[in-house]
Parts: sequence; structure tokens; C-alpha cells
Amino acid sequence: MVCVPKPHQQKSPAIVAGLLEWYSKNARDLPWRRTRDPYAVWVSEIMLQQTQVKTVIPYWERWMHSLPDVRSLAAADLELLHKLWEGLGYYTRVRNMQRAALEIVQNHGGVFPRDFEQILALPGIGPYTAGAIASIAFNQPRPILDGNVARVIARVFAMPGDPRMKPHREKFWRIAGDLVQCAEQYATASHPTACSALNQALMELGALVCSPRNPSCSVCPLTRQCQALQTGLVESLPTLVKRPKATPRWFHAFIVRRGGKFLVRQRPAETVNALLWEFPNIETTAADADPAEQAAILLGYPALVEFKTSFTHSITRYKIQVRVHTATAPRGEVEGCQWVSRSRLSELPFSSAHRRIADLAQTLKP
Repeated sequence: MVCVPKPHQQKSPAIVAGLLEWYSKNARDLPWRRTRDPYAVWVSEIMLQQTQVKTVIPYWERWMHSLPDVRSLAAADLELLHKLWEGLGYYTRVRNMQRAALEIVQNHGGVFPRDFEQILALPGIGPYTAGAIASIAFNQPRPILDGNVARVIARVFAMPGDPRMKPHREKFWRIAGDLVQCAEQYATASHPTACSALNQALMELGALVCSPRNPSCSVCPLTRQCQALQTGLVESLPTLVKRPKATPRWFHAFIVRRGGKFLVRQRPAETVNALLWEFPNIETTAADADPAEQAAILLGYPALVEFKTSFTHSITRYKIQVRVHTATAPRGEVEGCQWVSRSRLSELPFSSAHRRIADLAQTLKP
């Protein structure tokens, strides 16, 4: 029986050739692209999850300076890890990275594994990250599928459905796999690492050209292959299901000073932002809750409070408003809290919201 290639497989050679040629001329000079070190690639991929490239660059450079290899990550103090990650959010990821580093040291002699299944078995590494490491660092024909890649595939092949949901996700993965396997066959003297380059080209095209809104179709290397462009569906693909509207939440936070020190507390393990530090704060049921009453409940004594600022930030499905106040200091201690100096305030790892409060606290006169 003769196997007839599917329509997308028939287009794959032209797509791969166009992407590799485009990428060789248009790839951004990013620091993690100057190395094939799987550890460096891994760090960049974890940092880049739900974070913009321009934000990640200084984080990655600081990390690689402080923790240049797997063994240094495995041996690092948790406070240092949290401080290096401060502001990136999703702190479970950095703790999983250390767990993975410990496994690499204990089970692989400190050498990052090359085998895809062994990479996938490491804590905190899913199919996308394993595929990125295997293809980018080791040039293996392993597919990747992030938001940028899914958008390119949806438009080039006019693929309906939300790629984040089954069974659509499986179809997108299959096409991504066919493309990178085609790249393996395409490898030439001018493109010896075609699998690595192809996956990075897909991500780069989605980031720079095939953007969610107002894509730059006139400069895209795949205009002749793009079915969405030919059928007028570019702006409607991919067909993403709208996420539920964010739920509002309200907090009061308090800057309490005494003798040049500030009252802070460490978040418990197994909670959001576990083991990071924060200023005393309390969630309320309404935006206009009385801050003095909330301070008395939280701190255990009647405090004089003064409003300083407010800001809003988002975490997953929540839109959180934080109102920040100063509060008079207690005569005794506050359960669960401790006093730290200004210099220590700079050293401790805080969540993004509480780092903003810490920076404000540093500006207040003694």
C-alpha cells in the first residue's frame, strides 16, 4: 500500500526551508542562544514561561553568573534562589528546578541527560520544556508547542479549535512533530542544526511577525504557504476560548516601623508564594473596608494608620487591589512576624507586590 502524505506534510519542506532561511537572517541575538549548554537552555525556557523576553534577559544573566551549572543550583540556598527569581512569579518553578538539579547530580553524575524521556521525568519539566531542551541543546527532532508556535501552525494550516484544549492540542502537537522531523531530513551543511533552528524559528516568527494582533504578514516568509492569509482568516485564528473574567480581591497591607526596623513575616510552605517574605496584610470583603479596623484584627492592637498608596496586580484568575498604609508600632511583638533592618529588607525575597511595598518603605524617613 502506498502512503499518501497529508496536506500539511506535503507543505512541510517548503515551510521548513522558508523558516530556516528567515531565522538565519532575523533571529534576535539573545544571550541563551549563544550556547548549546542544556542547563542554560533549561533556565531560559523556565524563565520565559508567561514572561516577556526583555524582562527575562537580566534575570537569566544574573542567574547564570550566580549559579552557572547544575551542581551550583543543587547546592544553592533557598533564599538565594527566591531572590534571583524575585519578580518572575510562579515560585514553585524555581523550587522544582532545584529538585531537578538534585536528581541530575544524584542520578546522572551532574551531567544534564540527553535522553528525552529522562529529561521529561525531571521535576517541573513537561513535554514543551523537554522538547525545547532536547531540540535546542541536542538538535533532536522533538516538537515544541507554546503560544507562539500554536499561533503560527493555526494560521499556516488554517487549523480551527483552541490549541490549549483536547483534542485540538493533540493535532497541533502532531503537526509540530511533522515539521521538526522534516527539518531533521532537511539538515545540510548550511543548516547542520536544523531541528534546533526550526523550533526556535517557529517561536521567533510567532513573537516577531505572526503576532496575536496586527501580524506583519507582508514580511512573513510563509505567505505562500499560509492558508489563513489566503482565506482571510488571519485575525480569527487561533480560535481561543475566552478565559473567565478575573475575580476582584482586596487587601490592606501595613508598613510598621520601630527603631529603624520593619515588621515582616514569611509565608508558610505549601501556599501561594510559599516561603517568600511580605509585609503584614489582610484580605477584606470590600474595597472600602476600614483600614484601622483591619489593622487591629491583623496586628492585635489598636494602631494609628495613614494611607500611602494603592496598586492593582493580577495573579492567575484574580485581580488584586492592595492599599498600603503605615501603622504605629506595637509595644510588644506581633505573632508570626519579625523585625528586620533596612539593609535586610533589600536582601530578602519578596513577591512582586510586596517588593513594591518594600521599595516604598525604604523611601520613608526614620
